[in-house]
Amino acid sequence: MPFLAFRAGSVRRPRKRLEENPVDFQFTPEVLELRERLEDFMAEHIYPNERLFLEQTQLAGPYGHAPILDELKVTARAAGLWNLFLPVEAGGTLTNLEYAPLCEVMGRSPMAPEVFNCAAPDTGNMEVLARYGTPAQKERWLQPLLDGEIRSAFAMTEPLVASSDATNIETSIHRDGDEYVINGRKWFTTGATDPRCKILILMGKTDPDSPDRHRQQSMILVPADTPGVRVIRPLPIFGYLGQLDKAAEVVFEDVRVPVENILLGEGRGFEIAQGRLGPGRIHHCMRLIGLAERALERMCRRADARTPFGAPLSEQTVTMERIAESRILLEQARLLTLKAAWAMDNFGNKAARTEIAMIKVAAPNMACRVLDWALQAFGGAGVTDDFGIAAAYATARFLRLADGPDEVHRNQIARLELRRIRELDPARTGGYADVLDLAAAERAGEVARQLYAGS
Repeated sequence: MPFLAFRAGSVRRPRKRLEENPVDFQFTPEVLELRERLEDFMAEHIYPNERLFLEQTQLAGPYGHAPILDELKVTARAAGLWNLFLPVEAGGTLTNLEYAPLCEVMGRSPMAPEVFNCAAPDTGNMEVLARYGTPAQKERWLQPLLDGEIRSAFAMTEPLVASSDATNIETSIHRDGDEYVINGRKWFTTGATDPRCKILILMGKTDPDSPDRHRQQSMILVPADTPGVRVIRPLPIFGYLGQLDKAAEVVFEDVRVPVENILLGEGRGFEIAQGRLGPGRIHHCMRLIGLAERALERMCRRADARTPFGAPLSEQTVTMERIAESRILLEQARLLTLKAAWAMDNFGNKAARTEIAMIKVAAPNMACRVLDWALQAFGGAGVTDDFGIAAAYATARFLRLADGPDEVHRNQIARLELRRIRELDPARTGGYADVLDLAAAERAGEVARQLYAGS
């Protein structure tokens, strides 16, 4: 894998502005050694079992899982390759930056993240419980998740509103004595059809009349077996049912849970969401980079192996151009994602929000482009299950919507950029956009007349 051998430096006190700090994302020998161990495990256990995983997943559908995962989880945990995602502040040992290259390796295979207990939505849910859960909540739900004994779901998106604006969420969380009563309809609740899913983290409104639209929402823990929780249906993703995302539609009808199940307190839902989504977007993007790297490798090997119209595909200009552009796009996306991880580690999620938004646009679009070119290089084989390219493309395209669509992130980037520019002094930057005053325009006209007077 063409990856710069960075060495992660220790976190130090940053200067005031993010852009005033030298970007330092070197990797320590320990991280490089972990990456090598992961690559060895992938070669020995993951890649050889992918065909079996596909067959078992297809047979299990949305209401089960591939047994090979259970076998390999035991092996991965024994090898010390377990819960690598867990951040330092939540009891882990790796920063976002240090986890990034490991996440990229896992992203090369659809089965790998779960084998290492590093799969969404569990990773985000475990981080939420680790950061914001009470000791009792951690004992009941976090520890079984960390041990890989159960799985979880995250219920936020709703079918009846434009959920890209999370303030539109309508699910109600109403306090009734020592209980909260929940009513609402959710979908794209990943993992809810899985019988191993025992807990859902739900976002809804506890104070719909609050003048602060970002204090109306709360997050609450809902055990999956609570009366009134109904999993309506699995949702296919580009026709893949229960294979890519295990998305589901879930209805909550007069669901009652103890008041102790609220996370951090009423009105803190957006605060928790931002803490959850920042690392999650890093994970998504690094996994996509790994996915695209594997597709590019396959594209190159396919191009070497095929000879249409008298010349190897790898020597035909259109293929060479796509290979070159793929490498450029991958390097750009990786460096931008590593910068976002570095910024989060050194400045926090809020200060790094521009970088986080940029990678959430750049990485899925990059992956879609590279995977589309790879699919084209494989011809008809590319749309089958033989090489995993079609499923990989569906995953990348879906991630242009998951955790916020491109348009939302682009709008945020633009607003932040406009704010940044408005704070600059154009006398120092040369970034004037003023119309020439009349005197300057007249001088320019006089110069033109003198230049061309004799022509």
